[in-house]
Amino acid sequence: MTTNPDLRTHLEATPDLPAAQQPLWPDAAALDAAVAELATYPPLVFAGECDVLRDRMAAASRGEAFVLQGGDCAETFAGATADNIRDRIKTILQMAAVLTYGASVPVVKVGRMAGQFAKPRSSHTETREGVTLSAYRGDMVNDFEFTEAARNPDPQRLVRAYHTSSATLNLVRAFTTGGFADLRHVHDWNRGFVANSANQRYEKIARDIDKAMKFMAACGADFEAMKGTEFFAAHEALLLDYERPLTRVDSRTGNLYDTSAHFVWIGERTRDLGGAHLDFVSKIHNPIGIKVSAKAQTDDLLRMIDLVDPERTPGRLTFITRMGAGQIREALPPIVEKVTASGAAITWICDPMHGNTFESASGYKTRDFDDVVDEVRGFFEVHQGLDTVPGGIHVELTGNDVTECIGGAEKILDADLNKRYETVCDPRLNHQQSLELAFLVAEMLSRD
Repeated sequence: MTTNPDLRTHLEATPDLPAAQQPLWPDAAALDAAVAELATYPPLVFAGECDVLRDRMAAASRGEAFVLQGGDCAETFAGATADNIRDRIKTILQMAAVLTYGASVPVVKVGRMAGQFAKPRSSHTETREGVTLSAYRGDMVNDFEFTEAARNPDPQRLVRAYHTSSATLNLVRAFTTGGFADLRHVHDWNRGFVANSANQRYEKIARDIDKAMKFMAACGADFEAMKGTEFFAAHEALLLDYERPLTRVDSRTGNLYDTSAHFVWIGERTRDLGGAHLDFVSKIHNPIGIKVSAKAQTDDLLRMIDLVDPERTPGRLTFITRMGAGQIREALPPIVEKVTASGAAITWICDPMHGNTFESASGYKTRDFDDVVDEVRGFFEVHQGLDTVPGGIHVELTGNDVTECIGGAEKILDADLNKRYETVCDPRLNHQQSLELAFLVAEMLSRD
């Protein structure tokens, strides 16, 4: 993949388009220097890998695969340790093993990682006890600590985000190809999960998987081929000053690819028709996601499809629905019906996290595990009723034993949230809750 000297000009052919949610960088020269430095660095992913993922997403749109997207709400530089990366990968692998059995199709594993360092904010500033500072926009922009120096947007953090993402991807590739992802190990981890008395209701699925593994062994299955797995990286394409300089020309085809990740998505706050974000993703050839809330207008979505996927290429465009447990059964059907009738080749994925956020009585931003499960169940019910395909789930999770979402078999209460509430943005499912969700979704898949 090459850097084309005319690339930046091509990407900014319409420089007057509004770009929502961009930081107020205080030093234009420092920003230009950071962007120029990023443009000299090697790609983090390769065009061919993005093409493979597009094929996998296309399979999911036909019901021939199921997508599991999972990872942190907002990665931090300090959190990019070997142990944290390992535990997140382990959680996703465990979930994928259970989902594979439930769906009887391959699970496409996509991490919200190696680039999820920026977050949209409702305001450019935050005020605490009469002190007003820049809002925390993710480690790619500033620091979470509430001091003027920490909150000042620093363009060199864009460069640090690249290096941290590079190190993360390097370790992810090692974990997923070097034997850590061996299906037999993953199954042993899951047997430990169901051994917990709180999770005994899932013992039957684990026992059935165990029988399937023994059957495969008896038939001489090639377990060597199962020591590794495909794993793809994804994040929200929020900061254009990061995404644009990492966009390169594929030497095979001459097409543009955003080499910061295999899959990038546009969020609820930046999917403006006529805005810079949709214009950007329309020009790159990665598989693209767009978040869709209950407020989305179907006519607008159809126009987005025309812009981002004019050729109706299967696997190119994914709609990630985030509607809330109380709204999905009413809001989703008319959208799916009209989009399907248009002939668009959409992969439908459920984000059961963002529509179910609330402030607990103790003042913590949280989610109820039961609401998360109910939104996924509603997602399946809608697609079953319309004879369309539920293609996957998109979950904010961590491999650590945090206490950020209430409920689950562990019965985390509001009073428990302060024990290990570690997120710098949105609450995540912990390791146990993530596995429990996988077993519940596997039950839904097996009934579908």
